[in-house]
Amino acid sequence: MATALKNYTEETRVPEQPLWRNGDYLRLWGGQTASAIGSQVSGLALPLLILALTHSPAKAGLLAALRGVPYVLLILPAGALIDRWDPRRVMLLCDTGRALALASIPVALALGHLPLAQLYLVTFIEGTLYVFFNQAESNCLVRVVTPGQLPLAVAQGQALEGSAGLVGPALGGLLYGLGRGIPFLTDAISYAVSVLALLALKTDVRPVPKEIGVVPHLGREIAEGLRWLYAHRIIRFVALLTGGLMLFGDGYTLILILLAQRLHATSAEIGVLLATGGLGSLLGSTLAVGLQKRFRFGPLMIGLTWAWALTWVLCVFATNLFLLGIANTICYIVVPIYFGTQYAYRLGEIPDHLQGRVNSVVRLIAFGTFPLGLAMTGLLLQKFGPVQTIWITFVPQVLLAIVATVHPVLRLAGKPEEITP
Repeated sequence: MATALKNYTEETRVPEQPLWRNGDYLRLWGGQTASAIGSQVSGLALPLLILALTHSPAKAGLLAALRGVPYVLLILPAGALIDRWDPRRVMLLCDTGRALALASIPVALALGHLPLAQLYLVTFIEGTLYVFFNQAESNCLVRVVTPGQLPLAVAQGQALEGSAGLVGPALGGLLYGLGRGIPFLTDAISYAVSVLALLALKTDVRPVPKEIGVVPHLGREIAEGLRWLYAHRIIRFVALLTGGLMLFGDGYTLILILLAQRLHATSAEIGVLLATGGLGSLLGSTLAVGLQKRFRFGPLMIGLTWAWALTWVLCVFATNLFLLGIANTICYIVVPIYFGTQYAYRLGEIPDHLQGRVNSVVRLIAFGTFPLGLAMTGLLLQKFGPVQTIWITFVPQVLLAIVATVHPVLRLAGKPEEITP
C-alpha cells in the first residue's frame, strides 16, 4: 500500500517544467488575479460605506473584525477536512458562494434599503468561505507545481497580491465615486471569473487516498497537525511571532483611511493612496526570491521583523497625501517578503499529507488575532485618533522584534533543506 501511495503522489504531481508553460498553474494564477483585484476593490469600498452609513470607526472596525471570526472558529477543522476533500471542488463552491453574497449588496442598494445587518451577514459569509478556499488553494498549489518551484510560485503569488493592491484600491475608489454598489458588483464578477478558471484545471489535485481500513477521525487528524507543529520549533515560533505582529497591525488600512480623511482626501484619492501599498507589495515580491537565496531563513526573518516594526511609524510624519503614499509604499515592501519567506519555508517543510491541517494551525496562530486586532484598533481610533493609535501599537511590535533577535533557534535557522524538526 505504501508503494501505491508513493506512485499516486508521483503521478498526481505535475512534471518539472517552467511555470510559464504550466497551463494549470497559469489558470490558477489568472483566476486568483481577477479575484484578488475584485477583493481589493470591495475591500476599500466596505469601510468607506460603513463610515458613510454610521460615521463610527469603532463600527467599521467591528465589521471588519467579524470577517475574521469564522477564521478563528473554523480554521482547524477546515484544515483537516481539506486534507480529505478535493480542493478544486471546495474552491469552486466557495467562490460561487462569495459571488452570490457580494452581489446581494448592489441589489439591496438598488432597491433603496441596505440594512447594517446585511453587511454583517455578507461579511461573515465571505469570511467563512475564505477559510475553506484559502486552505484548499494551498493544497492545490503543492500539487500543481513541483516542490522545487514552490519559492518562485509563492513569490509570484505575492506579486499577484501586489499587482491587485496596486490596481484594485485605485479602481475601487473610482467605482465607489460612481456608485456605492458598483465595487461590490465588480468583486462578485471577479469571483465568477475565478470559477471559470478553476473549471478549466486539468491536473488531478485530489488528496492521496487513505489506506484501506483507516477510518477518518476529525479530532485525531487535527491533533496530528498540532503535534507536528509543536515539534517544529522554528515554524511554531514564526507562527507566534506573526500572530503578535498581526494583532497590532490588523487595523492598518483603517488607520490609513482616517489619516487620509484628516487630510481631506476624496474616495478616489484614498483609493490611489491604498494603491501605493500595492506598489510596495509588487516591489517587495520582486525582491523576495533573491533575498531568500542570499540569506539564511533565520537572519532574514529577524531583519524582516525589525523592518516591519520600524516602518510602521513613517505614516505619522506624513503631512500630505503624497508623503503618506510614500510611507505606505515603504511599509508594504516588507509584507510580501515576510509572508512569502515563511510561507515557502513552511510548504517545503510540511509533509504533503499534512499540508492542510498543519497550515490551518499555523494560520490560526498567525491570523486568528484578526477580529481582536481590528476591534481593538477601532476602539483606539475612536478614543485617541490615528496618530496616537500608531504609537500605541508600535511599541509591542518593537518588543516582538527584540524577542525574535534573541531567539536561539531562529537565529541559527538556515534554508528549509538544512533544517531538521
